[in-house]
This record gives sequence, structure tokens and C-alpha cells, in this order.
Amino acid sequence: MDHGVEDLLRELAPQVLGALVRRYGVFDACEDAVQESLLAAALQWPAEGMPDSPRGWLITVASRKLVDQVRSEQARRRREDRIALATPQAELLSRAADADPGTDRDDSLALLFLCCHPALSAPSRIALTLRAVGGLTTAQIAAAFLVPEATMAQRISRAKQTIKTSGTPLRMPEAADHAERLGAVLHVLYLIFNEGYTATDGADLTAPALSAEAIRLTRMLHRLLPDDGEAAGLLALMLLTDARRPARTGPDGDLVPLAEQERGRWDRRLIAEGIELISQTLPRGQVGPYQLQAAIAAVHDEAEHVDATDWPQILVLYGLLEQVAPNPMVTLNRAVAVAMVHGPAAGLALLADLESDRRMARHHRLLSTRAHLLELLGEHDGAADAYRDAARRTTSAPERRHLASRSARLAAGRS
Repeated sequence: MDHGVEDLLRELAPQVLGALVRRYGVFDACEDAVQESLLAAALQWPAEGMPDSPRGWLITVASRKLVDQVRSEQARRRREDRIALATPQAELLSRAADADPGTDRDDSLALLFLCCHPALSAPSRIALTLRAVGGLTTAQIAAAFLVPEATMAQRISRAKQTIKTSGTPLRMPEAADHAERLGAVLHVLYLIFNEGYTATDGADLTAPALSAEAIRLTRMLHRLLPDDGEAAGLLALMLLTDARRPARTGPDGDLVPLAEQERGRWDRRLIAEGIELISQTLPRGQVGPYQLQAAIAAVHDEAEHVDATDWPQILVLYGLLEQVAPNPMVTLNRAVAVAMVHGPAAGLALLADLESDRRMARHHRLLSTRAHLLELLGEHDGAADAYRDAARRTTSAPERRHLASRSARLAAGRS
């Protein structure tokens, strides 16, 4: 499929789903209908040309798919009657489904909060939102959660059924409910951005449309909650991280590590915006994990070259982050900072503590970090083996090529 069409469909998908859910109130059926309309667009638009109103086209087609779907399911006559009462057939056939005043609004953020319904478990909220709003495949979501794909498919299906049973309309929650759902919403946006910045699988290292959508939705959230430090911190983190995107890949799409990136290619406009945002946010009150991660990203981005990086400050920030939000990935990153401040042997000692964590013991990021620290220590044989092992375990083709190349270079040096 044409990349321009693919990017547009990814951008429009949550808007179309939001429009249908707001109108018909049947989340699971609407999601299925939207997927059919996206498939139809992917097949027709490249051959027949883009419609004048792509969003209106998708909403109209999805609405008709939904009506057809309901009519074909005689056992669900009650739902058919509900939709028929809500929308006369003549109205669907006579004009675009988004032709009514006010229906051109973007419901993506309201859809985020719906997907983070209190009746859902935290993992289900995140999984459903990644599927419905982020447009990730079930396999990509499973990779983010480190669980089998079949498990994630069941989780998403159950979550959609729960939303359907709850009968909750598509609308922004009352102010009293914001805090309950906000943590899950922030985490969802964080995962969507990360999937776009470093794709878990596929031939490309990044999926810029996903990161752009995460940034767009986080900007909306920050405008809605301008005094929330973590919403601001997450936006700053995304901007400061996405600023490095132009330098993350070489001419052939190969991964370029942070230490080797041409920093003149970094987006200084995004860096300036991110630094200003986190600088305004940090002094205001209680510091959360997204603010701390943004502060770490700011230290990296402010360094004119890799040797100018303030690693002691980064180590302090990772220490705070591990206290506020302990998890294996934070410990993994702190081990790198420890190595840069106290030497690679100290970093390797910290990595040893992660080997007993079943989520991380054979994770490719732990293996690649160990390889990097062994290389810094001069143990090239062990580093080559660890790079090769990491390459076998990653599902990202660019990461696999990069790690295999590192292994081959070290192996060639010892022969």
C-alpha cells in the first residue's frame, strides 16, 4: 500500500472510530466496521484516487458496513433495532455520515478515556487503546507486554466486550474521574510513541506516523490538563526523544546508536520546545516518572557531543526514577549510567541482578547492553557472543542487522 495512504488511514482510524462510537454506542461492532472501511480504502484509493473528504468517506462506508453487519446477525435483533432507531436508513443513504454540524470534531482523546474504562484491568485498558486508537496489531501489542499473541488477542476481545456491556457513552469523563483513568492514558500514549520510535518488528526501525499520533494526542491531553505535571512531562519526553529521529538511521535505514549519531541532524526546534516545557514543569510540584525521563532526555539532548554528556547527573536522575517507578528497564538503563560514571565492571555487576527476572533474563536489550559493556571492558569474545545472541532474539530487522554487524566486527578482530 502507498505510504501516503497508509499514514492517512492510521491518522484517521481513531477519528472514524470515535465518530461511529459516539453515534451508535456499540464499540465492538463499530471497531469491526471501521476495520472493514480501512481495508476498502486501502484497496480502492490507490487505484481510483483519494476522495474529496477521506474522513467522510470512511465514516460513510463504516456506517453502512455496520448496518449490513447488524442486519446479517438475526440473533442480535435487539442491537439492530437500537441502531435503526438511532439513525434512519434514509439519512445514511442520502448524505455523508459526518455531514451533521459538530460531527467533524476529533473524538480521539475521548476514545482514549473510553478505552481506559474503570471496569477494565490496567493491562486491558492499555491493550484496547493501542488497538483502537494507536492502530497497532495484536502481535505488536503482545511484544510490548512480553506475552504470547494469543493471550493478547483474548485480552483485547474481552476488553471490547466489557466496553459493550458497560453501555458507557463516548464522552470525556467528569473531572473527578480524570485521575483514575489518566495514569492508564499516559501509559498508553507512552507505549504508542515507543512503538513508533522503535518498532518491535518489521523491516523498518521506526513508524513515524505512530509517534506523530502519540505526540498529537499528548498535546491535546496537555491542553486539556495544563496543570498536570506528568502530562507535560510525557509531552516533553516525546519531543526530546523524537528530535533525534533524523539521526537514528543511516542511508540504508540501519540503526545508528545515540553515541554515534550526527547531532547536527537533531531537530533543534523540538529540543528547545521540550526543554522549555520540562523546565517549566519540574519546579511546580511532585515529580513523576515521565518528568524524570524527560529530564534525562534533556541532559542527552543538551550535550553538543557524546563526550560532553553529563553522566553523573543522568545517574542521579535514574536513581530517582528507580525509586519512583521501579522496573527492569529502568534498572537496565541505570546500569549503563553506572558504567559511564564508575566503569563498565560496575555496570555489569548491576546487570547481574536482572538475570533472575524472568521478564528480562533473555531479553535482547539486556543481552545487547551486556555486550556493549563487555566491549567497553575489552572482553571482545564475550561481547561478540552476547551481540550475536541479542540479534537472534530481537524481532526488529534493523536492530538484528545492527547487533549482528557488531558481533561480526568483534569476531573478525579476534581472528
